[in-house]
Amino acid sequence: MKRVVVGLSGGVDSSVAAYLLQQQGYEVIGLFMKNWHDDSVTISNECPWLEDSNDALLVAEKLGIPFQTVDLSEQYKEKIVDYMFSEYEKGRTPNPDVLCNREIKFDVFMKIALSLGADYVATGHYCRKGETEVGGKTVYQLLSGVDNNKDQSYFLCQLSQEQLAKALFPIGELTKPEVRKIAAEMDLVTAEKRDSQGLCFIGKVRLPEFLQQKLQPKEGLIIQVDKNDPIFSIPKPDTSSESELLAFEAASLPFADATGKVVGKHQGAHYFTNGQRKGLGVGGTTEPLFIIATDVERNIVYTGLGSEHPGLFKKALFVNQPEVHWIREDLTLKPGETLQTMARIRYRQPLQKATLHQFEHGMYVSFEEPQSAITEGQFVAWYDGEELLGSGVIS
Repeated sequence: MKRVVVGLSGGVDSSVAAYLLQQQGYEVIGLFMKNWHDDSVTISNECPWLEDSNDALLVAEKLGIPFQTVDLSEQYKEKIVDYMFSEYEKGRTPNPDVLCNREIKFDVFMKIALSLGADYVATGHYCRKGETEVGGKTVYQLLSGVDNNKDQSYFLCQLSQEQLAKALFPIGELTKPEVRKIAAEMDLVTAEKRDSQGLCFIGKVRLPEFLQQKLQPKEGLIIQVDKNDPIFSIPKPDTSSESELLAFEAASLPFADATGKVVGKHQGAHYFTNGQRKGLGVGGTTEPLFIIATDVERNIVYTGLGSEHPGLFKKALFVNQPEVHWIREDLTLKPGETLQTMARIRYRQPLQKATLHQFEHGMYVSFEEPQSAITEGQFVAWYDGEELLGSGVIS
């Protein structure tokens, strides 16, 4: 019997994952990760860790599997929380869930599991693992979940071959309603439990309060930029150099040169992100205001009227070379090579037609259609059909 450690989160997905593995004849151990101690910034009635660990314990008891809690809060603070603060401070918007999978679940947690003699680590992610052979070697594939509505492959876009080799995703072939049905038939306490909406294993966090622990509020201006401003019609550079044209399309617009009007004040540009429309506290506009850029140096938030404002859209993005990551290392592009692919720049975004352009200093991703709210610090992930091939941090 192969031994599997399941990350029991206290939710329905990981509960059913544990049950299915048991049915498949694995020896299953449940581990709950405690990643957070500070309840002052969590919205306490929205799934605090205590309730979750209790539910995880009840599921383990029901299935008759060993269970324990591991405290990873120190590693979580160092690898995820400190990273988040430093990214927000730079005016970037990190994705803690992607990081949590790479640095915590499939690294720190996986090492604990392997030290318990586990052959695999399993989670309740809606994705699948495939295998193919390249040059006589087994190569692992990360495939999207069967449930299009719940596919979570994007959150695992930073995994490596070594991590995938030891990973199992038991519910990847199922839809959410099927998972709930199994949980109800098994009379699991989590069957009807709402999906958690928070940071990976922390629960729901009030982000501004969370960030204010480290990033001091400082008042600045909210500026509205007119959609007809000249910065939106800067001509393309007259050059045949592909990298210069791509750099032009991926560049941030010079919003400091725009003539805008002051429409309000904010408490810190580093609390805001591109594409955001809630939390500005500016009323009386004919359409919603969307954030089109933040300038943390000058502490200014730039906004545009309506979801079609030209300040929201760009046709390309850039990933610095150290942040280009291939799950399928055998498909890595060499400088000068391109690849037609499908890509997304955020979770649940429908896949978009794109081309990867690899250069010495990094990779440009150019899209067939302009993309709204391309955001520094987020991840772009590229696919071939249902296989996620690689990803990178948008710079």
